[in-house]
Amino acid sequence: MDTAPSRPIFRDATDADVDDLVALIQSAYRGEPSRAGWTTEADLLEGRRTDPEGVREVITSAGSRLLTVERDGRVVACCQVEHRGGHANFGMFAVSPRLQGEGLGKTLLAEAERLARAEWGATEMHMTVISVREDLIAWYERRGYRRTGRMTPFPYGDERFGIPQRDDLRFELLVKPLG
Repeated sequence: MDTAPSRPIFRDATDADVDDLVALIQSAYRGEPSRAGWTTEADLLEGRRTDPEGVREVITSAGSRLLTVERDGRVVACCQVEHRGGHANFGMFAVSPRLQGEGLGKTLLAEAERLARAEWGATEMHMTVISVREDLIAWYERRGYRRTGRMTPFPYGDERFGIPQRDDLRFELLVKPLG
């Protein structure tokens, strides 16, 4: 009997995916379930990572796509790609913790870059990462992203972004040319 997982299917998220996407994103970054993967922010932030309204807004925003990966009938990864003039912005990236380390994230990131070039003619991909996430930043650097040193403050006091567990959080802009 063949027990290998089915091939991943890329598609745009729909309103029917909202609850599954909120659960996926939360599980990849916050709380005990996130510790099964390597992308956890559980020691940096508590609380929610997103909510149904935030996900729905990304799905319906003009110039934005919430790309999902479906495997065996379940959404197991997602990312937002947003058109911003000459560049695209990458965010809301999540891979199920139990599937992290299998190359799915790398495949999804490459698809997001391809989509930004092909659909919008984007020449760069931008993203922001919490600057103390050295392991995550190194992962992006291995995929051609470079640190810019351009920092923006973490929105302390705005629980939509989580409840910080330390006082040195900020975002750093990473950029990759899409040649």
